[in-house]
Amino acid sequence: MTPSLDTVFSAIADPTRRAILAMLLEDDMAVTDVAEPFEMSLAAVSKHLRVLTGAGLIQQERRGRVTWCKLQPDALRQASVWMQSFGQFEPMDIEVLERFLEREFNAAPDS
Repeated sequence: MTPSLDTVFSAIADPTRRAILAMLLEDDMAVTDVAEPFEMSLAAVSKHLRVLTGAGLIQQERRGRVTWCKLQPDALRQASVWMQSFGQFEPMDIEVLERFLEREFNAAPDS
């Protein structure tokens, strides 16, 4: 099962998680190495990693005593395709996108 678009966008909404993804663009990293540049506990970084894993954006793998993180770039494909649909607004007008998102997320679901 692929993660929902909402799950992916929720995961990348946090700047710490975006920073982690950017770090993993370079190479696989041990969890302790991922945590090193952040001024937070290893437990807090681990929570961010669980969110990214749940969204399918990274994969975690035990190698001996070390847990490694690996970027799953294909997981962003659905979000990328969705964002590309806004290419019709050349150049991209952020205010138009914001108004669209407000309408989209504030629309009451039919009950």
